[in-house]
Amino acid sequence: MKERYKPLWYLLPAILIFGIFVAWPTLYTLYLSFFEWNMVSPKKTFVGFDNYITLFTDPLTYKILWNTVVYILILLVVNFAVPYVIAFVLHFLIPKFKDFFKSAFFLPSFISMVVGSIVYNWILNPTSGPVAKLLGFIGINLPNWSTSQSLVILVICYITAWKVFGYNFITLYAAISGIDNEVIESARLDKIPSWRVFKDIVVPMSSSTGLYVFIMTIVTGLQYVYTPISVITSGGPDNASSNLIYESYKNAFVLFQTGYSAAMSIVTLLLFSILLFLNFKFSERGVYYAN
Repeated sequence: MKERYKPLWYLLPAILIFGIFVAWPTLYTLYLSFFEWNMVSPKKTFVGFDNYITLFTDPLTYKILWNTVVYILILLVVNFAVPYVIAFVLHFLIPKFKDFFKSAFFLPSFISMVVGSIVYNWILNPTSGPVAKLLGFIGINLPNWSTSQSLVILVICYITAWKVFGYNFITLYAAISGIDNEVIESARLDKIPSWRVFKDIVVPMSSSTGLYVFIMTIVTGLQYVYTPISVITSGGPDNASSNLIYESYKNAFVLFQTGYSAAMSIVTLLLFSILLFLNFKFSERGVYYAN
């Protein structure tokens, strides 16, 4: 009987850490979502589902939700699809410079996101930044992206991609480099185009790592994108650059609407849980784990 429960003792430290830092905060957030509290008063006022009703009847919620979807889609293209293609090209098509590019792409991963946001805010300054001055020499004016609702998300995603791109690239490159070269050489002997080699051989045979990077891009991408929003735009202009995570933070620690923020956090958690469940349900079937 003791041997049966022995593995639990080895898992106990991980279970305790998970319970303290994940399970308990989640349950407490759910609890707070049914109260009105400013995080200062010792008294919490029970309001039931009022925070959720307010959340779903506020037009701003749907704008923030749309922004979140846009962020996810852009980050999936820039931080998942693009590094996948570049990793394939560098490993199989132009391997001569692969060591240089691996180092160059991964270098930003060591730099603080706050520092990167401040630096890019200077580089992309539409009046006095280096990019604006270089474009000025050829008669092009850099748009004031910080006040443009259509451009601000693209710039924020670019800054986030600069930080995250290298890690995703190295992870995908490691998976692609593990594919047997004989398979690729056989395809080349049969004169199969490179795009079909990538689509029909490389992607399926590295799909387990691809699925991991896909999920991590969704989950961590919006966590990283919070920093440039906080440092540069504060959600502006007119909430055009805000998302669910930043809005939850602002309501809790700027506006001190803790119950409303907790309700938004729970809704965000449910949306991501549904998204990840659907991803596992429909993507897991075609994943190749032998590599």
